Amino acid sequence: MVFRKLPGVSASGMGLRLSQKFVFLLFLSGLVTEERLPAGKTQEDPTLIRSKTESASDRAVLYDQSANSDFFSYKKFKKCLLKPPLGRDNGTPSDPRTSERREKVKEMMKFAWDNYKHFAWGKNELRPLTRNGHIGNMFGGLRGASIIDSLDTLYIMGLMEEYNDAKEWVKNSLDLNSNGEASLFEVNIRYVGGLLAAYYLTGEELFKDKVLELGEKLLPAFNTPTGIPRGVINLGSGTSWSWGWASAGSSILAEFGTLHLEFVHLSELSNNPIYREKVMNIRKLLNKIEKPHGLYPNFLSPVSGNWVQHHVSIGGLGDSFYEYLIKSYLMSDKTDDEAKTMYYSALDAIEANLVQKSPGGLTYMAEWRGGILDHKMGHLACFSGGMIGIGADDGALDKKQHYLDLAAEITHTCHESYTRSATKLGPEAFRFDSGSEATATRLSDRYYILRPEVIESYMYMWRLTHDPKYREWGWEAVQALEEHCRVDSGFSGIRDVYTVTVSHDNMQQSFFLSETLKYLYLLFSDDDLLPLEDWVFNTEAHPLPIVRKSCLQDEATQTASK
Repeated sequence: MVFRKLPGVSASGMGLRLSQKFVFLLFLSGLVTEERLPAGKTQEDPTLIRSKTESASDRAVLYDQSANSDFFSYKKFKKCLLKPPLGRDNGTPSDPRTSERREKVKEMMKFAWDNYKHFAWGKNELRPLTRNGHIGNMFGGLRGASIIDSLDTLYIMGLMEEYNDAKEWVKNSLDLNSNGEASLFEVNIRYVGGLLAAYYLTGEELFKDKVLELGEKLLPAFNTPTGIPRGVINLGSGTSWSWGWASAGSSILAEFGTLHLEFVHLSELSNNPIYREKVMNIRKLLNKIEKPHGLYPNFLSPVSGNWVQHHVSIGGLGDSFYEYLIKSYLMSDKTDDEAKTMYYSALDAIEANLVQKSPGGLTYMAEWRGGILDHKMGHLACFSGGMIGIGADDGALDKKQHYLDLAAEITHTCHESYTRSATKLGPEAFRFDSGSEATATRLSDRYYILRPEVIESYMYMWRLTHDPKYREWGWEAVQALEEHCRVDSGFSGIRDVYTVTVSHDNMQQSFFLSETLKYLYLLFSDDDLLPLEDWVFNTEAHPLPIVRKSCLQDEATQTASK
């Protein structure tokens, strides 16, 4: 079976959301039930329309400017943080039970890492049952996804021997001169995000050099009539194209909408505005085109700038677009008012059209298909509890408590999807129909692939409320992972969460190391470990610092006057 990647999902075996065949069937059903959206306005600025030949000049300009290593001062950056990244005592909690639970999560990370290193070193992911490595075809020939995804996790956990091994691999073995089919989205959130986070946490110039080299290889994907990037790029030739399963050659909302955080930082580090310009151009187009009921459909033509289908989802295909709106505002030190306006307008539309309450009182996010609701919520959509939570304080005064309550309700629903299974782990998707609530009613939705989104919301809700139930729910997840997903040589996803006689999928996803275990560790740490006042997490849980332009400029002025 040939598999294709959907946003936020690994392209390996059971790590996929859907097989190519199933996506094709889904696409056909969409053609039957959905009409074409009103035509949008195409990009008006001809300077942003780039041909393949122009991509070479993009790269040359970036190379020249990024060669100025004095432009970005790491020392100045550190002075602009409000708190030390690792806290006063590495975030160690004073409560003995919480500290013990945190140590357990750290042990899980070391166990997962040690087995990856022993059996799959340099490959993208570990197959723990067969004790070998998996490469896949999603990263265009890039290797070491689990290494890049683990750098910051190892560092914040104080696993310094393991971190140094990872750093040495990046130094000696990370080859960016690959020539294959790469997902722009996945390379950005895992490799670019992972290298950026490693640099900002450690100050190691190695990571900065690597991420700037990689960043310029992504630019040709934007050479379309609208500036909306295509989803697949050959990192060697610069040729880009849309996914074969994407309707009418469209680009995916959660892919082209999940670049902003990383690309802003690429501009910060390189002194080249091109990255920021690319993502601001995306926003410019999205602001121009008509949105049905204020909603953003999942498929957009990179040629015409028109929506292609009426499918709206806060889960797969749409999810991290919304996440990056509020996080762009927060990462700008709350100066990006355009991102703020777009986020709260989108949230209003989501509440009006997608948020539902079940007969049993559970709040959930349905999907929208041409005006018809599909009462399904995916595991991926469970990130939205945390998203709405971190945006609550900056909402309208009369809505702040409402948003926090909504965040808590959604997080509660996602916890219910865990508690209603035999393994106490959640399915890939759960439904609210035919008398069933928060339960997977289809065999194809019953699997769990070590996903982080529910635990992610626990972590944010703990930080926002300090309600002890979130730590208890996180500990339930730790126990379930240990009992059902831990095998002799790592951790593996399972094919059916509704039976304790589990069948493992033989894949230790890299996002388990980057996200699931990191969020659990933060959940059981004090709030001063990667404090939210200084950091936002990209959609792969890589921490990126808030950009305090005024502080950086003041520091530069003071330095110049000395």
